[in-house]
Amino acid sequence: MPGLKPGMARIRVKDLRLRTYIGIKEEEILNKQDVLINLTFLYSATEAVRDNDIDHALNYRTITKAVIRHVEENRFALLERLTQELLDLVMGNPAVHYAEVEVDKLHALRFAESVSITLASER
Repeated sequence: MPGLKPGMARIRVKDLRLRTYIGIKEEEILNKQDVLINLTFLYSATEAVRDNDIDHALNYRTITKAVIRHVEENRFALLERLTQELLDLVMGNPAVHYAEVEVDKLHALRFAESVSITLASER
């Protein structure tokens, strides 16, 4: 993850717990499972800080609602595909300079809390 430079802000959405169809086994195709999503994005916050104006800030609520809608309304065979689609969705906002998306598939392995994949992109 790139370091913060003056004027840049790092926003983190932590532990967004959603349910979706994820996997390739029959039971996974037929039943929704919990996933845990963490989003990190960097944007230039200079104008938002200076003006104290929401119109100059990155609206993390709008991005999070789009993530929720995408996860809940689609099916995914692979964790990699879900993670990439969410990264593409976040990077679709032109204000985002860098994004990182981590998705945990809870209880995917017998003795593990979860299995996760993290993907990142920057302009």
